[in-house]
Amino acid sequence: MDAGAPDIDAGLEALLAHLRDTRGFDFTGYKRSSLSRRVARRMQEVGITDHGEYIDHLEMHAEEFTALFNTILINVTAFFRDPDSWDHLQKEILPGLLATKRPGEQLRVWSAGCASGEEAYTLAIVLAELLGVEEFRSRVKIYATDVDEEALTHARQAVYDEQQVRNVPDEWRERYFERVGPRYQFRPDLRRSVIFGRNDLVQDAPISRIDLLVCRNTLMYLTAETQSRILSRFHFALGSTGVLFLGKAEMLLSHGALFVPLDLRRRVFTKVARVLPAGPVAPVGFAPPSVAGDPITGRTYEEMLLSGPVAQLVVTVDGTVALVNRAAEALLGVSVQDRGRPFRDLELSYRPVELRRYIEQAQSERRTVTLDDVRLGRRDGETVTLETAVSPLFDPDGAVLGVTVTFHDVTTARRLQDDLRRAHLQLETAYEELQSTNEELETTNEELQSTVEELETTNEELQSTNEELETMNEELHSTNDELQSINDELQDRTAQLNEANHFLESVLGGLRAGVVVLGPDLNVREWNRQAQELWGLRREEVVGQHFLALDIGLPLDRLQPMIREALSGRAGSQELGVAAVNRRGRSIGVRVLSSTLDGHPDAAPGIILMMEQDDAQPATQDAADPAS
Repeated sequence: MDAGAPDIDAGLEALLAHLRDTRGFDFTGYKRSSLSRRVARRMQEVGITDHGEYIDHLEMHAEEFTALFNTILINVTAFFRDPDSWDHLQKEILPGLLATKRPGEQLRVWSAGCASGEEAYTLAIVLAELLGVEEFRSRVKIYATDVDEEALTHARQAVYDEQQVRNVPDEWRERYFERVGPRYQFRPDLRRSVIFGRNDLVQDAPISRIDLLVCRNTLMYLTAETQSRILSRFHFALGSTGVLFLGKAEMLLSHGALFVPLDLRRRVFTKVARVLPAGPVAPVGFAPPSVAGDPITGRTYEEMLLSGPVAQLVVTVDGTVALVNRAAEALLGVSVQDRGRPFRDLELSYRPVELRRYIEQAQSERRTVTLDDVRLGRRDGETVTLETAVSPLFDPDGAVLGVTVTFHDVTTARRLQDDLRRAHLQLETAYEELQSTNEELETTNEELQSTVEELETTNEELQSTNEELETMNEELHSTNDELQSINDELQDRTAQLNEANHFLESVLGGLRAGVVVLGPDLNVREWNRQAQELWGLRREEVVGQHFLALDIGLPLDRLQPMIREALSGRAGSQELGVAAVNRRGRSIGVRVLSSTLDGHPDAAPGIILMMEQDDAQPATQDAADPAS
């Protein structure tokens, strides 16, 4: 809780503390304006206005927690969201990142705040396109995390409807998805490279040794203090050449000590590495003693070097092999006979790694150059892993004499590390936080930025406004989806109603008798084509008119008692023969049948009158005369 913030809502803070203590969801680092709006919306849906009452409601109805979390954690995501940014990542950023990796070296990717998984599978598609499917399966691990277990469950299933995959290009949709009925499932063989797990960015430790960290439109929901804490963890999680990919509404305004932009418009950043002080490195074990009277001289000194337990060779500044020890002979296949030969003539100079350029680098930069995990295939078929260090040698005046190249066999250690890494894959998120010192230095650095404080404050306010707008846009997206669903239901019901109306019109039009449907107020609701033929009035002239007030050749006064009795619900079907005058002025006999619209015991919502000309019914002179 930010105790210094103005206008603190004590009820909201109590609710957040309740959620943290009872359910383990810590929303106290989220922006209060967004939280307040979403919580209020959920409380309004259940008809509660007081936070205390709502806490009681949560205690009584456990299922309400799920509804509240779904309201707070708006999981609005999509495949290839902001296509321009993804295109830039695929064409410009990832090729450079892959170039820093050795052939076959693993690529580790973290999708933080992955929601229902679209972003993680988008990463899989992009990397599979760059590396090829086979290399993707062998090299890439994508760790996708979120705080919402329900969203993670959906993500693990990897099944999406047609609307959700609409942004995936048709060619890629065919290549990376399988059709399962009306839905699409991500390819199972590639799905195994995507590992989903719960991780709360605010509380849990980060995943380490990450090459690409994607966290889009997640930080904008958090306070500036919480953002700072999470970004420090991201800095720890990324490798030395790691890349951070944020959403379009997020910027790093006060974290220049941690990240610098590769493309600010598309929100792509790289990690600021710690710079180690440069300077000459002490020589490793090859220089004859210069102290007078030193007992270790001549052959004794050389034998000491030759018997060293670590494979080592020395190359002079002019590129000549000056020393090869016995451990190097056994491990690398070089020989003492190679002393005095140009180093470039040795196979070791270019296999398993191009050593000559590292030797030149060590001499020119006057520092040790280290190569990790060099793979060497031996003649017996075994592959060993070496850690190689190229260190410059100096004379007492500081001039470069050459370099010593040492090879440490770390095969067993690497195998043990690989076994432990596979066995503890699910425990990688439990690494201890090692950034407390860095955070203290960061705080000191921020205090020294007083000269630009006003500008940063203005930028923060603008950024906050932009994030609020983005949050509202996310909510509008969610509301729009709900309205779309309602609209689809209304369209279905309208289609059903139209079909029913067409069917009713067909039935009424096909009857030989004139049909009139009256409401409880005796206003005409339906008038079929045969009724028009009998009395000469069109449907649009009579619908909505009081039946007993119509000017037709039917003695309505004689029908009135039958109609009233039918409306009362006390009578069933009734029949009455009357004399009438049709639309041509001819006297006819008419048989009128009345019935109620339903069997309501007290009153009918309306009646149906069926009128059919009855040639057997006598037409009296009085009935034939409209004026009588």
